[in-house]
Amino acid sequence: MSNQHQYQHQEPGTRAVIDTTSPTGTVRELVDATDWTALTAEIAAYGSAPTGRLLTPAQCREIATLYDEAERFRSTVDMVRHRFGSGQYRYFTHDLPEVVRELRAAFYPHLLRIARDWSAKLGTSAPWPDELAEWIALCHAAGQSKCAQILLRYGAGDWNALHRDVFGDMLFPLQVVIGLDVPGTDYTGGEFVMTEQRPRAQSRGSATTLPQGRGLVFTTRDRPVAARRGWSKAPMRHGVSTVRSGRRHTLGLVFHDAR
Repeated sequence: MSNQHQYQHQEPGTRAVIDTTSPTGTVRELVDATDWTALTAEIAAYGSAPTGRLLTPAQCREIATLYDEAERFRSTVDMVRHRFGSGQYRYFTHDLPEVVRELRAAFYPHLLRIARDWSAKLGTSAPWPDELAEWIALCHAAGQSKCAQILLRYGAGDWNALHRDVFGDMLFPLQVVIGLDVPGTDYTGGEFVMTEQRPRAQSRGSATTLPQGRGLVFTTRDRPVAARRGWSKAPMRHGVSTVRSGRRHTLGLVFHDAR
């Protein structure tokens, strides 16, 4: 990938990111410094791709501690109650922490290029304007007006069932998840899991460990894959494997709003 990070294949379907550097610069500078050519190729091959470091350990801790400030969130979802798995997550209000707002704004123009390329390959509409604020306004006009930015907390035994974050017709095809804790120290288990449904074949799975402060760009619903005649859609789902011990927090950046 880039000089900011490396990854290695440990076994089929499993990727581990090697943590080698500390972030320097603003959030936008760090996102812009990502090797987007390599990341685009990676996500084309797997449906997900790791970033370099985006947040310092102090920033990660600060975001994770927000989970206990209930007034910052519009709702809390108990996954057991809804049969989504085990654990909790919370949706922020539109009054986002500044660093979360900066991350979304920094990622959007880069992800937009990938989204438009995917749309062209699949022959589908590409309704996404150049500006994130304009796209969110379109979501609100269509009845999707609730903030979809997520802070997730998992304890020992918790997990997240395979799913898609689709809240209506207004959909952005890519998302980002950022690890806020140190795997192997703060928690064990809890890998980010993706499955790809393949035509006339069994599904393909992958598992990625999220180092603290690093992100993973991944497919929201489906992505283009080369077919015998052009391109076809590969449906994808994501989830989290069982946390064996400790506590795991992640920040989810979604680029469309919810109903």
